[in-house]
Amino acid sequence: MTEANSASLDLQTLDAYCAAIGAATLLKSVVVFEQMAPEYLQTMAAAMQSKDKPLLCSEAHKLKGAAGSVGLKRIQELSQQLQCGDLPQWQEGHQQWYQQIERHLEEDVASLKQYLSQRS
Repeated sequence: MTEANSASLDLQTLDAYCAAIGAATLLKSVVVFEQMAPEYLQTMAAAMQSKDKPLLCSEAHKLKGAAGSVGLKRIQELSQQLQCGDLPQWQEGHQQWYQQIERHLEEDVASLKQYLSQRS
């Protein structure tokens, strides 16, 4: 296990999922997540462009749930922050959180797929 994995992946949850349903089955869910993720990002980007805070928070909430369901800890945590539009730090931090999601999503999914392929 690398340090990058522990920052980006929820290894405890992943190990439990692998024990329960198997790594190959979980990998199928990861592929579905990977196909849906660009749509979440596009909607969030459009919401930021049009300053549609409710839509941005709603889409971040969806991404948080989807990321959590496949063990993507970093994406889940960033989405958690992004969905909470009522918090005082949101106004200052939302663009940075979105940019971090955008920057790390692909590499985190790749790390997850590699982790699961080693477990199956």
